[in-house]
Amino acid sequence: MSERLKIFSLVPNAPDDDPQWMDRPPQGTVYVRARTAGDARLVASQAEDDYTEIDALPAEGNSTRMASAFRSEKLYSVIEDESGTYEAEGPREVVAGHVRRDVLSASGG
Repeated sequence: MSERLKIFSLVPNAPDDDPQWMDRPPQGTVYVRARTAGDARLVASQAEDDYTEIDALPAEGNSTRMASAFRSEKLYSVIEDESGTYEAEGPREVVAGHVRRDVLSASGG
């Protein structure tokens, strides 16, 4: 049985030319089913590839999940979506929008 979660939108709040994006391209608005706003950031970042999932070496440590732009409050705002557009019951996952799985290779990583 799946739990009833909340729907959150992650909305870019920095201009495309903001240097904080570094080499991580903005991915537009993404909607996720998650427990909290913080969990929504995790769900979105987990939809991206991680260095441990591709044939590459990470710059630091074993994972690059912490480097996801979705985790930055300076780059993305998280807003609870109460429109009812997306079903709240179901697994923690991205429900709408496009998360680039190749964000690491697209950024030259």
